[in-house]
Amino acid sequence: QVQLVESGGGLVQPGGSLRLSCVASGIGFSMYVMGWYRQAPGKQRDLVATINAGGSTQYADSVKGRFTISRDNAKNTVYLQMNGLAPEDTAVYYCNARRGLYGMTFWGKGTLVTVSS
Repeated sequence: QVQLVESGGGLVQPGGSLRLSCVASGIGFSMYVMGWYRQAPGKQRDLVATINAGGSTQYADSVKGRFTISRDNAKNTVYLQMNGLAPEDTAVYYCNARRGLYGMTFWGKGTLVTVSS
């Protein structure tokens, strides 16, 4: 019943842009901290960005100034705008929802972003 569905991934050239979307269902969306994580081949899953109910954001150093996370509570959707993409951004990007530090957490199945010329 709880479901996070990502979309917007694909192949893009270096320097290009993509916008990822994640639609949540089965949860009280406005009560959750939403986030984006990514995992490159052979690497661990790392935080990209988070946004809480009040709109406060957190970014990994590697994406600051290039990526922007936002949310639309009326649409139960969180977005990740990615600009100035580089090959090292290639990864599967996962949507995450968390109800507090010790609360329940949920994951989407991921969407693949490939940055290559």
